[in-house]
This record gives sequence, C-alpha cells and structure tokens, in this order.
Amino acid sequence: MPTTDVFKKDLLIGKIAFVTGGGSGICKGMTEALLRHGAKAFIIGRSQDRLDKAAEELKTKTGGQIAGTAADVRDPEQVEKAVGKAIELFGKIDILVNGAAGNFLASFENLSYRAFRTVIEIDLLGTFNVTKACFPHLKKSRGCVINVSATHHYSDSISKPMLIFLLSFDQIRSRSLAVELGPLGIRVNVIAPGPIADTEGMHRLLPAADTERLIQGSPLQTLGKIQDIEYATVFLTSDAARNISGHILVVDGASWLRQPDLLPYPECVLEPKKFVGNKLNVKL
Repeated sequence: MPTTDVFKKDLLIGKIAFVTGGGSGICKGMTEALLRHGAKAFIIGRSQDRLDKAAEELKTKTGGQIAGTAADVRDPEQVEKAVGKAIELFGKIDILVNGAAGNFLASFENLSYRAFRTVIEIDLLGTFNVTKACFPHLKKSRGCVINVSATHHYSDSISKPMLIFLLSFDQIRSRSLAVELGPLGIRVNVIAPGPIADTEGMHRLLPAADTERLIQGSPLQTLGKIQDIEYATVFLTSDAARNISGHILVVDGASWLRQPDLLPYPECVLEPKKFVGNKLNVKL
C-alpha cells in the first residue's frame, strides 16, 4: 500500500527536504515518500552518479522536484557547499533527514583503528556537520530534523558487537538537541529501524542463515520493509507530529523488546579474510 493511500497526497506541499544518503536504501525510500506528499528534495551522498540516477528515478516515479550533489558528510566544507546549493535552488530547508551512515558487524579483534574512526566520523561527526550547516535555515523555517538510527543496543545482553555504542550517542544527542532547539520551533526526532529486508545494511549486518531466527524473535513475526520507514517519515515531518520532539520511534515490530543477541558472531565476522568478495566482508 503506497503512503499516499494512508496520508493526504498534498500533506507536505511547500516543504523542502535535505536528505543525506538519499541516493540509496532506506533514505532513498524516505525521500520518495516526502516527494509523493508534495515536498521538494535535495539529496547528498558521495557518488554523483548514484545521486543522479536516484534523482531521475524518483522524479519519474513521483513527479516531484528533486536535485542532489556529491558531498562527504565528514567534510564540513563540502557540507556547507551542498547546503548552499540547496538554498540557491529551493530557497529554504524545512526538513533535515540525517541518514548517511557507516556501519558493519565486527569483532574487536578484527576491527582496525581506521575502521573504527571512519564509523565515528560518518555517524557521529557527519550528523553534527550537516545539522550545524542546516541550522540557520531550520531556524528560519521552524523546521524539523529526523536522525536515522538503529536498534541493536536494545539487546538485553551485556556483550554487544563493536560500534553499537554509537547508536546510544546518536539518540542521546538527538534528545539534547530537541531540548536546546525546541524554543526555536525546531523539532528533533529519531527513527530507529529494525532489520529492513532487501537493503544493503541487511546484507552486510546479518547472514542469510540468521534471517529466520530474527523473524521468529519478532513479536509480529516479520521483517521490516522500507515502506514502514516511509510511513514514519511522513508522520514525523507532518503537522500531525507538531508537538512531538525528542522521541525515538522504533520501527521493528516490537523486536527490541525481546531482541535475540547477535552473538555468537557468524564465521564471516570472526574470520573475514575467508569471505573476500562476499557482501558481508568489509575491508577493515
């Protein structure tokens, strides 16, 4: 069921969205949902070819107005230039979606200094850089921010995969911003997707053999779909959520309430050199 069958098609008319990571995966779906409901969108990512392809596809599917430029969220100068281009084209920014992310499942033994630093730079510093660059425009529009997070750190086990602690920082930072920016009329919320079928993140973070175990561990006995995140996006960016800020919206069929631990690690994590060429392998 398309989002337009649930929400009014013109719900976001006049809104301008700035989406990081909007050229692929979940964030591409979020961008599509915003376009379908009347918003215009500016997307950024590291590959101009991917952005151009995504923009053309989304323009054809939705009839909406969309543009994008290559920028690395780790580089404040590139981010500032991208925001400047968005303002030059659309005049304002009402919605910011921080979706650019770098993550993978890795044991401490196989995690290099460089890999650990890269994830921090993309997930933590990148979100700060983009929010900082967009802030003057969000202040003018009394806009809203959605930070895309995840749910791994809700596991009951003390033993958790490396890098998961970043998600907690992401959500704490979002709540702090909701408090500080609230008086300026800026809402800040988090969407925390559970495992989403047919995404690169799913391929990289979860071996296919564990998929059934994950489904059985979900109270709703299903995997999420990008469409589920689209629904959450339209709701949180609409006037229906005008008094909702500082909220973490977990979209995972209640799996976080009884989420099975990701340990023991699959073999591809413990011995990654054996899995060169496999989607699960990450150059550390």
